[in-house]
This record gives sequence, C-alpha cells and structure tokens, in this order.
Amino acid sequence: MDKGTRMMILCLLLAAISSPVLTGEWKANVVKDLDVLVTSCVVVPCSFTHPNEKLPSSRLRGIWHRSTFRDQSIYREDQTQILENFRGRTRLLGHLGQNNCTLEMIDMKDHDNGPFCFRIELARTEADLSTIDKFSFVEDCVTFRMLPEPPKPTLIHPKTAIQGRPYTVTCSVTHTCPSHVPKLKWSTVTTDDVVTEVQKEIRFGYWEAQSILTFTPEEKDDHTEVTCTAEFNGGSESNTVLNLYVKRTENYNHIIIPTVVAIVTAVIFGVFCVVMVKRYKGRIAELQSGDGSMWNRLSRMSRRIRSDVSRPARSDQRTNNVYSKSSADQKVSKVRFPSPKSQPKSCNYQEDLDDGDDYMNTADLNVYGNI
Repeated sequence: MDKGTRMMILCLLLAAISSPVLTGEWKANVVKDLDVLVTSCVVVPCSFTHPNEKLPSSRLRGIWHRSTFRDQSIYREDQTQILENFRGRTRLLGHLGQNNCTLEMIDMKDHDNGPFCFRIELARTEADLSTIDKFSFVEDCVTFRMLPEPPKPTLIHPKTAIQGRPYTVTCSVTHTCPSHVPKLKWSTVTTDDVVTEVQKEIRFGYWEAQSILTFTPEEKDDHTEVTCTAEFNGGSESNTVLNLYVKRTENYNHIIIPTVVAIVTAVIFGVFCVVMVKRYKGRIAELQSGDGSMWNRLSRMSRRIRSDVSRPARSDQRTNNVYSKSSADQKVSKVRFPSPKSQPKSCNYQEDLDDGDDYMNTADLNVYGNI
C-alpha cells in the first residue's frame, strides 16, 4: 500500500470520527435579539441538538458566556465561576436532558446588552467531571436592546359604548419575560365587571399579556376615563387612558306614557257610557215615547217658565195703568156733590166748625177704579 493510499484512508477515518460535529448536527436555536426593559427581566428561549444518543442530564453541563470571551461566564452551575456582576441574576429555566437551554436574567442593567452565547459540555462520568465533548454555539448568540422606559399598554375597544349593553375593552402589553408576567390593572372595577387574563406568545421570544374587561356602562359613565396600568417586574409602570363615551338608548316614554293614559281614559269613559245607556235604556225610551221628544218637552217647559216670570210684571203694569188713568180722570172731571145747604138738616148732622175746608179726597171714593 503506497503512501498516498494510506493518507486517503487516514483522512476518511478522521472524517468519520469528526463527522457529527463537522456535518453540523450540533445545532442551537436561540433568538437573535430581544427588547429588554432596564430593571426588569428577560427570558432567552434556547434549544439545541447533538449527534449522540440521548444523554443523561447528570453528565451535561450548560454554560452561557460572552461571545468574545468564552471564559467570562454569565451562567454556570458553579456560582464561583460566574462574573461577579451576574451572580444571583441568572438561572437556567430549561432542562438540558430535554435539549432546553432557556436562560432567565433578572434585574437587568443598561449595560447587559450582550451578545451572549450558549455552550454545552459532556462529562466523562458523573464522578469524573472532566469533559470528553463540548461545543459552543458562537454563531447563535443573543443581543439585547435595552429599553429605559416601559412600553405603554394598547387598548382595543369599540368606538362608542351603548348604555345598558355589555362593553368590552382589551388591554395588552408586549414583554420578553414570561416568568414574571406584567400585571395589568384597571382604574375602576366593580363586582359586576368581568376581567379575564390571557398570556400568549406572539412570536419567538416575545409575549403578550392581556386583560379583558367587560362591563355594562350607564349614563353616569359618559365622559369618564378608564385607565389600564401595566406593572412590570422591577417596579416600572406605564398606563393608557380611554375616554369613554356612552350613547344613550332611545327613550320614548314621554310619548308612550301620555298615549297609554289617553287610550285607557277613553276606554274607561266608553265603558261607563255603555253601562249607563244599558242601565237607563228603559227610562230613555219612556221619555222619548211621551208627548213628543225630550227636546219638545224641554221647549214647552222653557216657555212655561218664561210665561210665569212675565205674568207678575204684566199685573203690576195693569195696576199702574189703573192708578194713572184714575188720576188723569180726577184732573179732567171733578165729581161734584150737592151742597149741604141744599139738603135738609137732621138732628144727627153737626157742622164742622173747626175746618172750613170742604175738600174731599176723591181718590178714596174711587173704590172700583177706572176699569
């Protein structure tokens, strides 16, 4: 076997031995970049694959380090090998035996922007911690965009609320820390209101917290404010205000009530009339079957009353005429009586010496009057 053949065989053996690594079967799936709120937390989703059969978790070691300095670890099982400013702030949420390398970081600083990469190591045995295989995913690292201010919640709601009808407002906020979900609070919530909390992943590495408020607005709620406040891990807060406009329902009571009252009154009056007609039907027929109609009776009665009223007046007028005519007759012709001298004297006659006036009231003699 010549030298060239032996070199070829050696190369094939080396390729076969190193094929799992060189063929790229060691892979990691890490989010490339995330928005991170300062003072809050972040969860970096991470998963990996390896060429060997299923490995026991006790022999796997997961490490997170700076991309340019592999010896500067931000996470290790041995806390003494972690950079001092990251101690107590990082932990592995995933289970390495399930190929999950998800990392959580809390109390984020404005300089914790990365990039950070994941590294996997395989120990020889549980007792021998020396590694026989290891791989760093330096091409799959994460970078943070630090946010000094928290994002504001988003409100989704119908434009106008209608009085007496259920009204739903959805408050949502995007975050990157599902292990410490932001708390969403409403400014006014009563026992009759319904609040539903929802947490869902909207894309790789980003989550959305939702709070759905359902209530029934009244007239007093018009032109009021409904505020949704988001409280993030670390103490940061942000809020969004909704100006509520309540549309009043059409009220026709001012038309319906008078109409109903009028109809009921008319019905009662009609029933009353029918009852009275039935009750006095015989009497009415009796009056109508008499001397003429009732109107004729009333006319005769009216004429009789007028004649009774005018009769005393005519009598007084007649008396006055009698007296006036008698007076006139007295002025025209004076009744003459014979002189006492011409009549014989009697013993019973005594001349009135006290009064020489021979005047007599002829009116007293007119006993019958001038008829």
